[in-house]
Formats: sequence, structure tokens, C-alpha cells
Amino acid sequence: MSGDTERRKELGAFLRARREQLDRAELDLPPVTRGRTTGLRREEVAARAGVSITWYTWLEQGRDINPSRQVLDALAVTMRLSAAEHEYVLSLAGYAPAPAAAPTAPQEIPAHLQRFLDAQAPSPAFALAPDWAIVGWNRAYEVLYPNVAAMAPEDRNLLLVIFTDPEDRALLPDWETTSRRFLAEYRAQAGPRLALPEHVALVGRLRAESEDFARAWADHRVERFASRERRFTHPVAGELVFEHHELVPADLPDVHVVVYLAADGSPTRDRIAALLADARRR
Repeated sequence: MSGDTERRKELGAFLRARREQLDRAELDLPPVTRGRTTGLRREEVAARAGVSITWYTWLEQGRDINPSRQVLDALAVTMRLSAAEHEYVLSLAGYAPAPAAAPTAPQEIPAHLQRFLDAQAPSPAFALAPDWAIVGWNRAYEVLYPNVAAMAPEDRNLLLVIFTDPEDRALLPDWETTSRRFLAEYRAQAGPRLALPEHVALVGRLRAESEDFARAWADHRVERFASRERRFTHPVAGELVFEHHELVPADLPDVHVVVYLAADGSPTRDRIAALLADARRR
């Protein structure tokens, strides 16, 4: 059996299952015979979606027909599909997912993600919102960059930190390369946000406060993220060398988790662990 046939069969079976699970009362429909309150008839779904009963029956039967995206969208509304279910139906029919709305910046991360950050110790780890606001971090990141806990929430943004905080700049022996790389990665992610007031305000503030940012922004450099080596010159611990990794939680796709991995047995791991131990003693 071909892949297309399998997908048509699964699409039909999925639509039938969802149709049979619908609550009639929620759709302002009376119970069917013997008081059954769940499940719509095919003709009821077809009428609400604006298609013929014959065509819809063929769709549930997995016949070789080609539903348009508009019809599938109408069926998704009629059947009250969740975003994940709607995306699944589109994928079975060969369509790309519906474009997501531009994400809004969360104010804080949920407890389970904070526990994940804490579990990365002694590797520094932090979480970024879509506008690169730092919305969570672990103790190892705080001992690497103590200002993160002290600054005002409106200033706690990775781009602001990199381009306007002299203490962060002093931590980075390769600041020129690192700052431009970060900015290129931010720009690659910022497409859906270009017209949002938050993005406009952030770029405007950075251009006003940092000539380095203004010059780099004018270059229009765009790069995708790639894991790489990161070096820091810490005023107490000295040279620290990490692997830079970035993860996107499946249940929080608008948040990016950054981990600076300290390799087992490395001087960096011992030095960051010593910083953490000293912080705990204080």
C-alpha cells in the first residue's frame, strides 16, 4: 500500500473519530435517537463545512480525492480541532502547517522548566523569550554573570546585556565576533516580530544606546544558530571554555533554552563548581 493511500486512510479515520466524539449540545444540535448526545452525522458536518455529503463521505472513506486547504480549514473549525489536530490534518493532506502567530514574550518560565535549568549545574543555563528577554536562569549562570539577578526586568535582555553592559563585555575576550554572531542569530529569528512594538522599541533603544549595535544592525547579517565553543574571562575563575547549545522545549516552542556545557573533568567544570560552592558559603 502506498504512502499516499495510507495517509488518505488515516485522514478519513481521524475525521470520522473526531466527528463521532463531538458534543451535539455544544454545537446547538438536539440529541439523536435514544438520547445520544455525542456524534454528528456526516450530512451535518458536510453542511456546516460547506461541502456535499457525497464528497465528505468519500473523504472519510479515504478515496483518492484532493481536499483543498480551505475545506480542511473549514472542517477544522466545524470539528473544533485543536491547533495540533488541525496541523495533523493538514500534514496528512500534504499541506504545510498554518503559519503561527508571532509569539509574545512570557514574563516567567514554568516551574518544570526552572527545574530543568537548575539540573544543568554546574553548567550555566538560561531561558530566552522570543524577544531575547532572559526569563529564567540557574545559579551557575548567575555566578558566571552576577548582574542578571540584579538588573531591572526591562533591562534583562540578552542583546541589551551584550551591547550595553561593560561587565558582560569584559567577560568576552572575543566580544566583537560574539556580539555580531548573536545579533545575526537574533535577526534570523525576528522575522515574524519585525512589526511588533516590542521589537521596534528594542531595536530603537539599542541603536540609541550602542553605536556598535547600530553599525552591526545596519549590516543586515543573518545566521542560523550553530553549537560552538564559548570563551569567558571571569574576574575570579579566570578562563572558562564551554560548548554552547540551544534547545527548544516541545511544550514551550516560543522559549529557547541555552546551556553552556562544561565538559566532565575539564578545568572549566572545576572552576565553575568552585564558584558555585563559594556562592553557597556566602
